[in-house]
This record gives sequence, C-alpha cells and structure tokens, in this order.
Amino acid sequence: MTRIAIIGGHGKVALQLSALLTGEGHSVTSIIRNPDHAADVAATGASPSVLDVENSTTAEIAAGLRNHDAVVWSAGAGGGNPERTLAVDRDAAIRSMDAATEAGVRRYVMVSYFGAGPNHGVPAGHSFHAYAEAKAAADEYLRGSSLSWTILGPGSLTDGPGNGLIDVDPADAASGTNTSRANVAIVAAAVLDLPGCAGRTIEFRDGTLPVSAALEPVK
Repeated sequence: MTRIAIIGGHGKVALQLSALLTGEGHSVTSIIRNPDHAADVAATGASPSVLDVENSTTAEIAAGLRNHDAVVWSAGAGGGNPERTLAVDRDAAIRSMDAATEAGVRRYVMVSYFGAGPNHGVPAGHSFHAYAEAKAAADEYLRGSSLSWTILGPGSLTDGPGNGLIDVDPADAASGTNTSRANVAIVAAAVLDLPGCAGRTIEFRDGTLPVSAALEPVK
C-alpha cells in the first residue's frame, strides 16, 4: 500500500483520483483549504486534512506531507485574480516541492496543462496570462528539483467519461485537445505506479490508446 497526499483534494480531478487510488488499496490524504469540503473528500475513501497551502509555510506543508510516499499537486486558485493565481499556482506550489523534499517524500506529480512553459504564448493582457506564467515557473522549478517528478499536461478539461484512452504528445494538437477530468485522474493514478514516468513531462488528450500503452516511454 502506498501513502499518497493530494494537494487540492476537493477539485474535480482530485476527487476522482482519490476514489481511484483508495479503490486500488492506497492510503490517500486529501489536503483541502475549506473544512466544509471534508465530507466530500471522505466519501471517496480519502482522509481529509485541512491546510491552507496558500498561507502556509514550507515547514507547515512539510508537516502535512510527512509519512507519505508521494504527493500530487492538483490545486489551483481558479483564475480571476492574478495576484492570488501567482500566490497559489506558483508560490504555494513551489513551497510544496520544497516541503516534499524536507519531508522526505521523493515522488511528486504535478497536474499542469497542455502547452505550459516559458513559451506559452499567452499575451500579457489575457485573463489566462497569470496562470500560464505561474505554471511555467512552477513546472520549471520542479524540473530543477531533486524530486522524482512527473508533470502532466492534459488538454482542455471536460466532464466527459473516463474511458482510459488517450493520445500522448499528439502531433496534431491544433485539431483539438479535449481531455476528460476522469481520464486525467486515470493517468495520474497510473504514473504513480510507473517508475518509468519519473522525469517526464507528459502532454495528452482523450484519444485511442489505453493509458498503460500510451505512457510507455518512446524508445
């Protein structure tokens, strides 16, 4: 049994991920900001842990991550406020990476987005710009860390069914990148069990290959 901490445990992806992981026999701690969300988290089989990572120190986050084997970052400010977006999606995310190192948790999975990076191409005046900047900074910090990391880059999120079929790094992304949140949860659960996914940035969308086959490293 693996002990997994999910930061942002009440998100739509996180709730599905915790249900998958607990169903597989893993022990899941879902870190949430709002105590009113504890019942929703507990219904997935996870143990809710109230911690406001936006306003917590690295040491406080580390205390919440101790005695776990892996951490999944699935939190987000939800857009709208650029300052808060940077505070959560960049600054708190980076603190969580330092906290994982401090707590001795080596495995770290970041839920990012398709196209994230310094060359994201989102203009400064666009409402998505702060989020793009935050994710680019957080992802780059993670790549430079000593953690055993995987960065997931799903496409445009939908509430469609999770059929476990995806395309990784599609060459024709311009034709669409819709990705069901359920499939994001399936992929996140899968990479936690696949050591070969460490050190990889995996961009994907709903597609045609079973997750296990799609995630095989290119030889």
